[in-house]
Amino acid sequence: MTSHTAERFIQELKQHQNEADIEKMKKFFKDSEESTKCFGLKMRTVFQTAKQFIDMPLIEIEQLLESNYYEIRMGAVSIMDFQATAKKQSEEHKQALYELYMRRHDRINNWDFVDRAAPSVIGSYLLDKPKDALYKMARSLNIWERRTAIVSTLSFIKTGNTEDTFAIAEILVKDSEELINKAVGSLIREAGKKDEDKLKSFLNKHASTMPRITLRYAIEKLDKSTRDYYLNFRNS
Repeated sequence: MTSHTAERFIQELKQHQNEADIEKMKKFFKDSEESTKCFGLKMRTVFQTAKQFIDMPLIEIEQLLESNYYEIRMGAVSIMDFQATAKKQSEEHKQALYELYMRRHDRINNWDFVDRAAPSVIGSYLLDKPKDALYKMARSLNIWERRTAIVSTLSFIKTGNTEDTFAIAEILVKDSEELINKAVGSLIREAGKKDEDKLKSFLNKHASTMPRITLRYAIEKLDKSTRDYYLNFRNS
């Protein structure tokens, strides 16, 4: 029987509980997540512990996702990330991780949970497969599914494919949620490092109407004169 159980993982985290930092951490939670509790742990502690439990079975990881404690769910998605990026990981296990993430997206419900695991668990799995699931999530009413849709494309960008990033950004460019606005800006910025012409084409089309924060994130790595041009474009 494996010692890498959900119960053992939680016991390990509890040893580092810090009451003084609990209130500080609550600022990371979206207001709707009133049921979320936390131990007040530093993320380094969570990540280091997760790495020690890299061999945790998926059924145990799902138990972690059920927890109302922020660090426990962060531990779950971190283990998923470590497993997805492990050398010589089987395609069957990558598929199982993908399916677990998609099936339990109700528990992957904070921006940093998504950012921790979406590129490796969702994006990397879909590299050589149809991307329909991402386009469906981009149109979801669920903010975290929409964030997964755009953030997952980071894996595509790393291989030189920027098509899906810009296509999904087209769907989300006028989203009402700031956490989506920031994600869209960040991802098209990253895509722009691979293909600046595509970024500029996207900005020429949308700069005057996209949320200002999306624009600021998107132009962050462009030269000053180009940044000024698009900021003025936005104000014109």
